[in-house]
Amino acid sequence: MDLSPKQIVTELDKYIIGQTEAKKSVAIALRNRYRRSKLTLAEMEEITPKNIIMKGPTGVGKTEIARRLAKLVGAPFVKIEATKYTEVGYVGRDVESMIRDLVECAVRLVKEERFKKVMEKATSIVDDRLVSVLMEVRKMEKGETPDNIFRQNILNGYKNGYYDNEMIEIEIVDNPKPMEIMPGAGEISIGSIFGDFMPKKKKKRKLSVKEARKILTEEEADKLIDKDSVNEEAIRRAEQEGIIFIDEIDKIGSKGGKGGGQDVSREGVQRDILPIVEGCTVMTKYGAIKTDYILFIAAGAFHVSKVSDLIPELQGRFPILVELHSLTKKDFVEILTTPRNAITLQYATLLGVDGVDLKFTDEAIEEIAGIAEVMNQTSEDIGARRLHTVMENLLEDVSFNADGEQKEVVIDKKFVMEKLGVEKKSKDLKKYIL
Repeated sequence: MDLSPKQIVTELDKYIIGQTEAKKSVAIALRNRYRRSKLTLAEMEEITPKNIIMKGPTGVGKTEIARRLAKLVGAPFVKIEATKYTEVGYVGRDVESMIRDLVECAVRLVKEERFKKVMEKATSIVDDRLVSVLMEVRKMEKGETPDNIFRQNILNGYKNGYYDNEMIEIEIVDNPKPMEIMPGAGEISIGSIFGDFMPKKKKKRKLSVKEARKILTEEEADKLIDKDSVNEEAIRRAEQEGIIFIDEIDKIGSKGGKGGGQDVSREGVQRDILPIVEGCTVMTKYGAIKTDYILFIAAGAFHVSKVSDLIPELQGRFPILVELHSLTKKDFVEILTTPRNAITLQYATLLGVDGVDLKFTDEAIEEIAGIAEVMNQTSEDIGARRLHTVMENLLEDVSFNADGEQKEVVIDKKFVMEKLGVEKKSKDLKKYIL
């Protein structure tokens, strides 16, 4: 997608409040990918992505920025937690698994695109097959002799959904479920080992026409796409456009440079991740993938450890450091009102199912934002996630008493103070307790 950095930031603003510096950094990183794609092959090989470390408390938008960024351009994206590789006495997951997960994501994206292209043809084949099955059923039930008029009547009924809930027996491909041989070592499907040399096993199942249509359409679409070209395109896309978000990277930093014990394990994990970020070749079941041009975005709160506690080689591979700030009352007001997926809209939509017309006054939103800010300052700072706690407490009775009758509920400042005022005061008192 050909978007300028300003356009990318504008798109991110629709879902994430504030954190302008972080948005600018990721927007430039994304635009540089587009710029690189327009160069010659020799020039492209010389330019690698500038990886980013986001430093900031939980719940301020670190993961959401990376996720929305990937969604914006349809890039393969995986989120992993660095702590998955730190189990004491056990190696945890193999660090290369993050690359395999990225390739799986890329394969899924490419398959979805190819499916859309062949879906019309696959649907047509399946419709003919199901109409023939329905004709056979009618012939057996009523002893009617199929002819063109008979087929047309069945086809019209099928298209209008008259037969959607009718049970029929069809043959479908029996795909064995994959099994995990060892924790973290990936999955293997026993049936797929000889899959290329032996015909696929089929089994008969009794399904509704609607269910059968879905399963058979997927089977037909799968036959119509070239799997080799899907795998090649997925590898290319993962290599050139992939984004890996490494969360909790601060948890693998050795605290304050102290050595020994668990810190040795943490440093070992950093050294394992280093070649992946530096650039190496990883083997996957779809082929070899080079990690040189994957964009890595790391994030952590860095409450206990500092960015400088990471080994110098790893720091050098993340040249861009962006600091995200704690959310203020003003930010909370915007979070409650501005984004397309604002939490107030989510609750209004949910309660609308039970006939509740939920409305918030401006004063109520100001008060909710103020309470969230105070709670974050006096207890753990969990960022925007605090709003979920506040809103659940605020709307508990409204949700419980919703009985399907149409009614309007207005949340004003008085309502908020009655429900949450006591909680706010108790939080205020904690300032004076050692």
